[in-house]
Amino acid sequence: MSVEKVLMPQLGESVTEGTIEKWLVKPGDFVKKYEPLAEVLTDKVSAEIPSSFTGIVKEILGKEGETYPVGAVICTIETVEEKSSNISEAIRNATTSTVKVKYNEPGFREFIPKQKNRYSPAVLKLASEHQIDLEKVTGTGLNGRITRKDILKYIESKKEEGSVAVHNPTTETVQFQSSIPASSKPIQIETSAGDVEIPISAIRRTIANNMVRSKQEIPHAWMMMEVDVTNLVQYRESIKAQFKEKEGFNLTYFAFFIKAVAQALKEFPMLNSVWAQDKIIQKKEINISIAVATDDALYVPVIKNVDEKSIKGIAKEIHELTQHVKNGTLKSEHIQGGTFTVNNTGTFGSVQSMGIINYPQAAILQVEAIVKRPVIIDNMIAIRDMVNLCLSIDHRILDGYVCGKFLNRVKNILEKTNYFEKTVY
Repeated sequence: MSVEKVLMPQLGESVTEGTIEKWLVKPGDFVKKYEPLAEVLTDKVSAEIPSSFTGIVKEILGKEGETYPVGAVICTIETVEEKSSNISEAIRNATTSTVKVKYNEPGFREFIPKQKNRYSPAVLKLASEHQIDLEKVTGTGLNGRITRKDILKYIESKKEEGSVAVHNPTTETVQFQSSIPASSKPIQIETSAGDVEIPISAIRRTIANNMVRSKQEIPHAWMMMEVDVTNLVQYRESIKAQFKEKEGFNLTYFAFFIKAVAQALKEFPMLNSVWAQDKIIQKKEINISIAVATDDALYVPVIKNVDEKSIKGIAKEIHELTQHVKNGTLKSEHIQGGTFTVNNTGTFGSVQSMGIINYPQAAILQVEAIVKRPVIIDNMIAIRDMVNLCLSIDHRILDGYVCGKFLNRVKNILEKTNYFEKTVY
């Protein structure tokens, strides 16, 4: 037998932490490999963590409702060989053994040895600027090392208290001084009779944090182009009933837009990139993230290798992923690997919007509502079906020239019905 560690998994690209919603086991329980141990929530998915081992749950180190970084030890399992005799023995032992759970100790981080006095230049600079005693900061990096993110989080926590920590080297005590002008301190909102206070859920808080991160780290720019999709509307109308009867699901406009975007990404691969600090990584696979909203959350499942799929295949995946979100059956593999995001804001009647980029991707495209508008064609006024495409870009990676060419290519594809006639099936 040996004691193995169960780590917080990465449940999606750019996901750095997860919140333990509920433990499905307790110390002393016998579990088989791949049996679920806990339910974990991120901003993108709610999933079960499977056991990587067969054995007895020895210690549960992660607490329900607490958020832990990817790679943190959340429990340990004393493994046994998967033989019938050993399993029976393990079950008997599990029913009589007692396991000490360290719930009252100050967090799971005590199990990660902290490397004292080893700080990066960025951490030292931030600490100096804000007069922070690094001994008071909890590190979440490798082996408990303090990261720049830890310093920023500590500063934010002290801002909420109206102070930042100042280390006094002569007395070895910590004092607190106000660092926030009165005008920028958090506003205390008074409630009146009839007001409803809605607690912030774990998933809503994580969404908020990721949106702030995207806007703070990514210099957003955006442009819009209008597209005449009259021919596309007529073509879809002519085949949608037959398609639904044959395939069993709807042929939506969204599938056509995603197909057009995938083709344009093949021709302009720079938009299929991510910023990696000292380099730009141009992704080979074209995996399009689609935004699917519920009453209280937004999920971003991924359609893999879109450029290799027909419109029928894309429509089927849109249908299946949407059902997973509505039924609460979305898994980690459904939200991993996205390289570009397309958001169907037109569903809500929107005609113009600027999307926040799905970190760490380079761009997000908002497909707005198709509306009938008068346009000038050959000096004549005609009523046409028009749609706006709104593209938000990471200006560190992209500029207006390549993005304009990309949008114009999407426009050309959407306005030529013969392209879709060849790619529906």
